[in-house]
Amino acid sequence: MRFRGDGGMAATLKVGPEEKVRIRVKVNGVWYEREVEPRKLLVHFLREDLGLTSVHVGCDTGHCGACTVIMNGVSVKSCQVLAVQADGAEILTLEGLAKDGKLHPIQEAFWEKHALQCGYCTPGFIMETYWLLSENPNPTEEEIRRGGLSGNLCRCTGYQNIIEPLN
Repeated sequence: MRFRGDGGMAATLKVGPEEKVRIRVKVNGVWYEREVEPRKLLVHFLREDLGLTSVHVGCDTGHCGACTVIMNGVSVKSCQVLAVQADGAEILTLEGLAKDGKLHPIQEAFWEKHALQCGYCTPGFIMETYWLLSENPNPTEEEIRRGGLSGNLCRCTGYQNIIEPLN
């Protein structure tokens, strides 16, 4: 099958395992056109094809959140999205937050509050935080813990320093 960027399915294609599908995506403000295997995950497309290594492969099951990106204004786990499903989409990764060499305020807050240790989960937490604050600029601690960041896992920090910059 071939997917459209608006989430609807376009005409069914008979695509063999070695055939590729051309997709066009806007990532961090830049349009890219690439041919991808229909089974390639968005996380692998972003990392391997576009070199955006902030998008981490953690669990490959959608549980850890290390691969979180913003797609068409919605937080998604890119290990759960096929690259062909992103055709026509606008995607924001951690690399797209900093502007002119200056960190985004969320990145600054994570740095200042030491909201990271090993750093592996940090890009996913920052992207989820970005989305949470775009939806709710003044979340309560309960909204942060239960709704906003509950889909992201950290094995190092105990979460307190991740939540503190949001309070």
